[in-house]
Amino acid sequence: MTNNSLGLYIHIPFCQKKCNYCDFYSVVPTEDIKNRYIESLCSEIKKWGERTARPIDTMYIGGGTPSLLSEAELTAIFSAVRKNFSLTKDAEITVEINPGDKVAEFLNFAARLGVNRVSIGVQSCLENELCTLGRRHTADDAGAAVTAARKAGIKNISADIMIGLPESNSDTLQKSIDGILALETEHISAYILKVEEGTPFDKMKINIPDDDKTAEQYMQLCGVLKAAGYEHYEISNFAKKGLMSRHNTRYWLQEEYIGIGPSAHSFFEGKRFYYERNISAFINEAKTVFDSLGGDEAEYIMLRLRLSWGLNFKDFENKFKKPIDRRLIDKAKNLEKHGLCCVDNHSIILTDRGMLVSNTIISTLLGVIYEDI
Repeated sequence: MTNNSLGLYIHIPFCQKKCNYCDFYSVVPTEDIKNRYIESLCSEIKKWGERTARPIDTMYIGGGTPSLLSEAELTAIFSAVRKNFSLTKDAEITVEINPGDKVAEFLNFAARLGVNRVSIGVQSCLENELCTLGRRHTADDAGAAVTAARKAGIKNISADIMIGLPESNSDTLQKSIDGILALETEHISAYILKVEEGTPFDKMKINIPDDDKTAEQYMQLCGVLKAAGYEHYEISNFAKKGLMSRHNTRYWLQEEYIGIGPSAHSFFEGKRFYYERNISAFINEAKTVFDSLGGDEAEYIMLRLRLSWGLNFKDFENKFKKPIDRRLIDKAKNLEKHGLCCVDNHSIILTDRGMLVSNTIISTLLGVIYEDI
């Protein structure tokens, strides 16, 4: 990534069926809605391309389910991007896919268009858990998706896994981890199930592990993946050496990006803004909503502490032209006594256990910044 480069996120808000846990914005599309959406999406891509000449070095197509797009639809999106933006030669271009969904056919034309990284929504390698989650694929479908990506020439593959699932325990988690490791992907994203308001899980009677058992599962996952050669580089992300997600790392490093589509967020020219979670509004009159100014001290500290290299004091001083508040370091040293972080003269780095309760730690440390306000 260069200092002047941008990331580009494109949201595909289509799903054949809503999963029981999912809070991301998506709709079940008709052909008319798909056609009108692609047209509006390409129009917005053109608008943003006319606004900036900065090169794009990471592009991420997420959803929803991008793998529901036809070759003509995906080609239209790529044509609009290439016509209106300058993609760097080494741009990381990621697309999310679900196992199944004629994924081999999709991956072949996606690779021809320039996709060089895929993120596969595996979530679990146990059939009963996939059923509980409301997923439409099987464990075998996940393996077939990885094989199809390799055959298409895509060498950088990520797989998602969820922990803290209903009725899960250390044994079921280990079986699922073993299944993920057997896929031999370059990257693994691991998410703790959170029952979001309004999702099907919110209305169902499900038995999920308590906080202590979920914490044990998280620590189990971290230990197994590290032993298998994955670097735990961000709270929820693990990668083989040199294969971190460049696009997502951009978010955590406060580097700028443009997000296009309903619910998509942006950080551009120092401001954060987003599109409404409404596909009709996007199609009829796509407008962004101002969120906040980005890049302040609190945001910087919060995002850096998500990463394995943590909060570096010199980097903070170079960015904000002042030393980091000594009281924040002192608070971190108190947390260090409980094994939640490591503190030295140069940085604060959360341990795996600290990452598990990162929200509480970050709130505690940021309290220093607001004490004098």
